[in-house]
Amino acid sequence: MLIFTALGPFQAWADGAPIDLGGQRQRAVLARLLVAAGRAVPVSTLIDELWPGAPPPQALSTIQGYVSRLRRALEPGRAPREEASVLVSAPPGYALRAAVEQVDAWRFESLVKADGPPAQVWADMDCALGLWRGPALAEFAELSWAATEASRLEELRLIAVERRAEAGLALGRARSLVADLEAHASAYPLREEAWRLLALALYRLGRQGDALAALRRARAVWRDELGLDLSATLTGLEADMLAQRLDDPPPVIHEPVREAGRELRVLVADDQALVRTGVRAMLEGEPGLTPAGEAADGEEAIAAVLETRPDVVLLDIRMPHLDGLAAARRILAAPTPPKVVMMTTFGSDENLYAALRAGVSGFVLKTSAPEQFVAAIRAAAAGDALIDPAVTMRLISAFAGRSDPGSPPALAGLPDDRLDVLKLVARGLSNQQIGRTLSLREEEVGLVVTSLLEHLGLTDRAQLVMAAYESGLVTPGVR
Repeated sequence: MLIFTALGPFQAWADGAPIDLGGQRQRAVLARLLVAAGRAVPVSTLIDELWPGAPPPQALSTIQGYVSRLRRALEPGRAPREEASVLVSAPPGYALRAAVEQVDAWRFESLVKADGPPAQVWADMDCALGLWRGPALAEFAELSWAATEASRLEELRLIAVERRAEAGLALGRARSLVADLEAHASAYPLREEAWRLLALALYRLGRQGDALAALRRARAVWRDELGLDLSATLTGLEADMLAQRLDDPPPVIHEPVREAGRELRVLVADDQALVRTGVRAMLEGEPGLTPAGEAADGEEAIAAVLETRPDVVLLDIRMPHLDGLAAARRILAAPTPPKVVMMTTFGSDENLYAALRAGVSGFVLKTSAPEQFVAAIRAAAAGDALIDPAVTMRLISAFAGRSDPGSPPALAGLPDDRLDVLKLVARGLSNQQIGRTLSLREEEVGLVVTSLLEHLGLTDRAQLVMAAYESGLVTPGVR
């Protein structure tokens, strides 16, 4: 199946493998057709927009060459005289033919604009924001059409953040929203909705003083930046808070990571049938988890992921034909991959160390209790990681200290409170456990972990473990 991704690095994928789209201008042709959302783009427009102000004399033939090469890349099995079905001729130009589900930007927009009850909006916005992997079309930012589309998609992203928060407040989830809304309002201080939602979330938690303080901050920013007072909506909200006229908050709903009625689908890949049977029995007996399929080697695992679209993959590190490390790398290279948790019989497998660096969401010993498997699956699905502390010690003892030119720089300069969180991440603790240890809210720990990933240029929480040991912040066996 072809997939196109523009919410981050621009790429096309065939059955999970990246397609070579050629050079920058050739890629720009495909990106411009994607932006047109299925509508035809005249060749004259493509020429003007790819070479603003100074197209070369052979621009037409160059565009035709780009299209021909893109067609071969996107449909390698198409016969020479067979009509293209993806990048099609649509006089006086070309068009991209794809379903909404095949293009992340199209699916993103469809989700953001969808309506429904709060629980459905919450789920849709979560899904939409999960598609966002970075600034849209950034590699074409110097071209005006790409910059315009990137700005439009960024505005939709902000709307998705705010629609998710609105739905969360309706569902009684104010506590889990405050930290994100603080960051949102600080990053976009001229957005009225950001301040309204932040103030309302604080008020719903019984923090009326903090809610009013947020609105005072908004007023100060608006006066400094715009020379304006707050909008009628925000001044009305402020008056209602002072007069205690707001409706009582809805009851707080404590829900699992996924919305009620939905289960985590888990694919099990192991070359031993006995292990697969045991894990399947464990999944079938655990509420909220269900088997999505099985595989006996790495190639089967990759094919099963494409067919069943599981939420989490339990993947044996040692398998025939294609081992777990190679399979994990290919699975995680897909545009919207599942979470991967590695299984191992030993705690000192060098491939396991490489798997963590590749971005898997932790690992468990096959001899672990069922509770450990369940905890690892749920942590991975929640975007967290569970790395068995006992395995971590043995693994890092064997492989830490090796110089790696790709590892993050030293952690000097980070404040002590962030280093404390990183040390506990390196010990294999979850956000909830770290929060209990340091007397922090779980949401606060999550924000610190996110900032550490950004500071070190890492993409996955498990890689923080490697960074902590490789930098010498944590020493194997030393508490």
